[in-house]
Amino acid sequence: MRTVAVIPAYNESETIGPVIEETGEYVDQVVVVDDGSSDDTAAIARDHGAVVVEHVFNTGVGGAVRTGYQYAIKHDYDWVVQVDADGQHDPAKIPELLDVATDGHDMVIASRYLNESYQDYSATRNVGIQFFTRLVNALGDIEITDVTSGFRVYRVSMLESILHRGDKHWAIEQTLEAAKGGYSITEVSTKMPTREEGESQFTIDTFALYPIRMTDTILRVLLFR
Repeated sequence: MRTVAVIPAYNESETIGPVIEETGEYVDQVVVVDDGSSDDTAAIARDHGAVVVEHVFNTGVGGAVRTGYQYAIKHDYDWVVQVDADGQHDPAKIPELLDVATDGHDMVIASRYLNESYQDYSATRNVGIQFFTRLVNALGDIEITDVTSGFRVYRVSMLESILHRGDKHWAIEQTLEAAKGGYSITEVSTKMPTREEGESQFTIDTFALYPIRMTDTILRVLLFR
């Protein structure tokens, strides 16, 4: 079983080093996709032993993780572990996520809603996450609790079939694609504190654009299938 961790990173020089070190204990290779950073994220990642793929400009998390998935497919890995660069995801949970995945699942999502850590997030963010989780559950005929979680494990052979096309709301598009494709999706309870360094991708502008972007994402999946 060959495993690779994909870490999308944008101006994460303050946290990327420790994340690589800790993640590398549990996978065969760590790949950092530097998404057009203006700081030393790429150099620090290389210094800590990661393979670094650099984007010329910022594409967003969706574009960065897609590049990482393509790397995994090209290099014949069996499993992809996706970890955020900001330190919110505890790499010590990776063995559990992989154990659950190899027990017959194609996608394993680390969920904040199977424990109390979601209570640290803003009310607006929680409402958004829960709304879109319920929507994906209804459209995909699945039962999950945290569709927007970026801490995940994927079977690479599945990724070849459901590689998302949009850069916004990639997690929702990808999860719905997997559900509609009949792949096995499950979750593991995982605590995720709010980030302590850098800037969050969740802003007022992000929330304001949610309805438009989500309509585009869901229609793309449903019409494609």
